[in-house]
Amino acid sequence: MKLLEGKTAIITGAASPRGLGKATAMLFAQHGARVAILDLDVDEAAEAAADLPGEGHVSRVCDVTDKAACEAVAADLINALGAVDILVNNAGITQPLKLMDIAPENYDAVLDVNLRGTLYMSQALIPHLRSRGQGSIVNMSSVSAQRGGGIFGGPHYSAAKAGILGLTKAMARELAPDGVRSNAICPGFIATDITAGKLTDEMRAQVLEGIPMGRAGTADDVAGCCLFLASDLSAYVTGSEVDVNGGSLIH
Repeated sequence: MKLLEGKTAIITGAASPRGLGKATAMLFAQHGARVAILDLDVDEAAEAAADLPGEGHVSRVCDVTDKAACEAVAADLINALGAVDILVNNAGITQPLKLMDIAPENYDAVLDVNLRGTLYMSQALIPHLRSRGQGSIVNMSSVSAQRGGGIFGGPHYSAAKAGILGLTKAMARELAPDGVRSNAICPGFIATDITAGKLTDEMRAQVLEGIPMGRAGTADDVAGCCLFLASDLSAYVTGSEVDVNGGSLIH
């Protein structure tokens, strides 16, 4: 059964070959969706779209921190694809800094891509979703938001990802009467390009010790939750935060 047959999805920050966005794009395509991959690198984005099974997938360059760019790409994609049903705000960056080492430019970079980008891209598509009386927005938060960091991202990353949780819930409340849902995913320790090579064996062992399931998550683990929240299986789910962390945070 294809859960997204006839649906169209936009996924930001989805060009990285081993990233959460690309895995989500792949799963969505397998479930019948047409996917638009947004990223900063034109060639990587085009390559990622060409990798997807099925037809009609497209790619666009977009800096999610630029409101005008988000509005332009949204209008372009609505025109090119006819309609958009799903937005996955996946674009994000992290920096492993301690509290007192966060300079103004570090704060700006991390908050802008993670939080401002989620807001701008959502704002760009909400009028269209509202006009159709349906739609699903999935925002990528992190276990870091819930437990105050502890693995990679600094406190500014925790703050940005916690901001995404607040934004997701406020959006859910405001958009629900219009038939548009908004939910967040909180991945725990996931093996991706962001985490690759950043941990010593000792650190990795320590992290795994804190995970009851005893393994790092995979990008596919997160993609599966994105599929659930994007599809009609979650038709009565809005304003939620779904934990994908192997039990490392149970609350």
